Order: sequence, then structure tokens, then C-alpha cells
Amino acid sequence: MQLLVADSAGFCFGVTRAIKMACAAARRYPHQIYSLGPLIHNPQEVERLKEVGVRVAEDLDKVKEGTVIFRSHGVTMEEANQARERGLKIVDATCPFVKKAQKYASSLSRGGYLVVIVGDKGHPEVHGILSYIKGKWLVTESAQGLKALSGVKKLGVIAQTTQSYKNFQDVVFQTLLVAREVTAFNTICDATRIRQQESVKLAQGVETMIVIGGYNSANTTRLANLCRQVQPSTHHVETERELDASWFKGVQRVGITAGASTPSWLIERVREEVAKIAS
Repeated sequence: MQLLVADSAGFCFGVTRAIKMACAAARRYPHQIYSLGPLIHNPQEVERLKEVGVRVAEDLDKVKEGTVIFRSHGVTMEEANQARERGLKIVDATCPFVKKAQKYASSLSRGGYLVVIVGDKGHPEVHGILSYIKGKWLVTESAQGLKALSGVKKLGVIAQTTQSYKNFQDVVFQTLLVAREVTAFNTICDATRIRQQESVKLAQGVETMIVIGGYNSANTTRLANLCRQVQPSTHHVETERELDASWFKGVQRVGITAGASTPSWLIERVREEVAKIAS
């Protein structure tokens, strides 16, 4: 059996940066260091970070003193201000691409636009972006969410950084039908676009596709859904323990990819386990 691993599988730039910053902070401030929410959406890597001293605080009320790390998805403006007011040491590991989306959201809001965010309303990245909007806004996962709008004077569009480009494109097209003036900023991380394209191409040429990443990871779930559209035998797993030997019965080519928050050591464990099953 041939195993093919996507070149882009695993940590993106923003996650690599956040992990490095968190580990450096743990060495510098060995006591009372917390990430505000999980640093990244991968339970196994979050657990590893706990072992080096970085614990998770779901809200600032849990951090009385010490150091707080702003996670890669970003935090709300209110949380950032509150952390400063409390005199906490701050390590801002927000992905630069997320910061750009926050900046565009703020600019569009000040310009009097109805701000449309293409993304998941429940995702922490979107929560953070929304806090920079002072006027009207709408979060939608698809173009369908704009069907009820009409006669909008000014409408601005941005995207959650891990959105699919096709979905963003569909939403932008729909805004042209409901608004007189449209300004759109493509805030999708380029690494996300490349990962999605690479993974779909790989899925087209294999008989079984494995997508590795946290079940709480939006970008991994989206990656699995995209791969499943071209290869129905696509399986999303968090760890090698979830692999099922029946998935590989009679299969000659297996593709492996992973979300942006999946560590390389976890990808290697899955690859080794698939090779073991095939032997």
C-alpha cells in the first residue's frame, strides 16, 4: 500500500508562531501562565503545552495574576483591555492574518458598512472580530444567509481566515445582488487555500483519505468535508487510536493530510499506524 502525505499537512505559520511564543513564555515566566482559551484547537497539543507549564483559562476571571497568552484565534477587544487593566503580563500570540481581519472589520464599521463575516458565529476567531465592529453586522456560513437582505446601501465582506475560497466567493457574489455598494476583503489565510487545494487534489488520486486534527478545529472539519466531496472514503481522526483496519482493506493508495493546528508528531504517529495496518 502506498502512503501519500500532503506537503502542507500540519501547523500553519500562525500556529507555529503561537506555539513558539507560548513555550518561550513558559521558560521566561515559569509560574502562573495561562492561555486565554485553548491556544490552538488540538487537544493533544494543548495537553503537551500543559506539561511545559501553559495551562488553559476559559475566561479572565480565572487569571488573578501572572501571564496570559492571547491564543492564535485572537481575543475580544474587551478581553484585551481587561487584561491590561489588571496589570497582567501579556503574550499576544494572535495570528497576524486574524489581526488583519480585525483591522478590516473595524475600518468597514467606521465607514458605515453593514459588515458581513463569512464564518462560524460560534468560533472564537469570529467572536474576536465582532468585538471590533461598532455598527451593524451579520455572520453567515453561506450565501443562503443573505437571501433575506435587500436594499442595503453599503455592505462590507470579510472572511474567517480558515474559510474555503469558493464559499467566500459565493457570498461576495450574493452581496452584489442585495447591496448598492460592496467592499470585500479576502482575509482567508493563503496557507489555508493552499492546504485545501493540495488536499482535494490528493483525495482525487487515492482510494482512502485520512484527515488528522482536533474535532474542535474548524479548519480540519472543513478540510475533511472538502476531501469527502471528491473521495467519499474520507475519515477525520484526532489520533492513531481511531484508525479502523477495515478502511484500508484492498486499498492500494492512501492519502494523509492534517489541519493547521495538528502537530507533526501526531501526523507521524498516524502515518506509522497506517503503515503497520498495511503490513
